[in-house]
Amino acid sequence: MSAIDDLPPLRDVIREHSLSARKSLGQNFLLDLNLTARIARAAGPLEDSTVIEVGPGPGGLTRALLALGAKRVIAIERDERALAALDYIAKRYPGRIEIVHGDAQRFDPRPLLDGAKAKIVANLPYNIATQLLVDWLSIEPWPPWYDMMVLMFQREVAERIVAHEDEEAYGRLAVLANWRAETKILFDISPAAFVPQPKVTSSVVRLIPRAAPEPCDRRMLEQVAAAAFGQRRKMLRQSLKSLSADPARLAAAAGIDATQRAETIPVAGFVAMARELADIRATK
Repeated sequence: MSAIDDLPPLRDVIREHSLSARKSLGQNFLLDLNLTARIARAAGPLEDSTVIEVGPGPGGLTRALLALGAKRVIAIERDERALAALDYIAKRYPGRIEIVHGDAQRFDPRPLLDGAKAKIVANLPYNIATQLLVDWLSIEPWPPWYDMMVLMFQREVAERIVAHEDEEAYGRLAVLANWRAETKILFDISPAAFVPQPKVTSSVVRLIPRAAPEPCDRRMLEQVAAAAFGQRRKMLRQSLKSLSADPARLAAAAGIDATQRAETIPVAGFVAMARELADIRATK
């Protein structure tokens, strides 16, 4: 019996279903149910919530979400081996979990939400974590179908998500994430908590979508950030030339100097340059 429910310990579940973690699927199983409960609690009150979970594996976080009262969990699992373990959880919590066997990068949960908002809570597979986040931050129209994300990443990725200007980790991901969401690293998890042990510390990050981000075309913002950080050691007057627009005009629109480098420009500056780029292209 575990600390949060009357289901078998996760090590027994893994042994029973031969769920050895696969590197090709980015799997590192978190077996400490006290830690999975801490992640679930970070998503706030769950009693009226539908939760989207990606990569539940043997179901440690799934069990925590349900034990803490989640109204419904939609668990998206690509690994067919884990389905039987998740089905066992579904029998313990009848009517509260929907298991989707599929690829999270191709799955659209909106038809299952009936217009309601969801929370995304997941120990994301490392090999697709960043791309999944970018996909969720790129949803159109905005605001999205979720009202909160509580996600686990490698610490280095977490730092890139929450970074601000003049910080070493600041880059394209931080611009997109902090333009569209409020971001915060909540706590770290030691490699020793996982099976197999990764070589790096993991961090749990909370992202709350901004209802009304500063207006600009997301695609223009991504292009400006890509150009600027693609040559981050160079001044904007050089790095922005690839946009086929006058870098000095773009910088002036943001109230910054074209001799600055990308890492010194706040998100608002990138937004202003993106708006100017859109105006330039609209008049061509």
